Amino acid sequence: MLDVSIKGWSHDKDLQIIQADVLMAVDDSVLVEEPLCVDVGLPAFLYSALHDTTPNRFAPPDQWERMPFFVCGCGDPECRGFSFVVNHQAEQQVELIAVEERTDGTYRELEAHIIPSIDYRKQVVAIGETYLQFIKNLDYRPYLADTVKVVEDLVHQIHQQIRSDLDGSS
Repeated sequence: MLDVSIKGWSHDKDLQIIQADVLMAVDDSVLVEEPLCVDVGLPAFLYSALHDTTPNRFAPPDQWERMPFFVCGCGDPECRGFSFVVNHQAEQQVELIAVEERTDGTYRELEAHIIPSIDYRKQVVAIGETYLQFIKNLDYRPYLADTVKVVEDLVHQIHQQIRSDLDGSS
């Protein structure tokens, strides 16, 4: 079972990033457990609920769907990132693969997990909704200027897909 818990949200006004304590685990395997920046990779995380993804932490900002889901919150783009490959499979399952990226565009697979698609989507969309509530009244200017609009659109699309998933399984 997937567990994504993001708590202690804060806004770094100088860096214009949203930070929080991130826990991401599947069954007994902890994939992420530390304070991190959550907004830089949030569009990619949401996108992964609907599409296959392959990360590239060195991609330009307009390729937001390729960013690591979580990165170090210090503001240095060269710092630690938590990258994942996501493959949507038949049988309404998602393969989540934790990877270590290399500067040449390749990556090393660390571990893989199979998760029911509906569970993955529900966990991911909840993070998007929490983000939208958190930033609502902030003076917030993210690095990718369209972050909020992208997140809003993806949250809407994921909700539509969840409804479709539930209608199809009845």
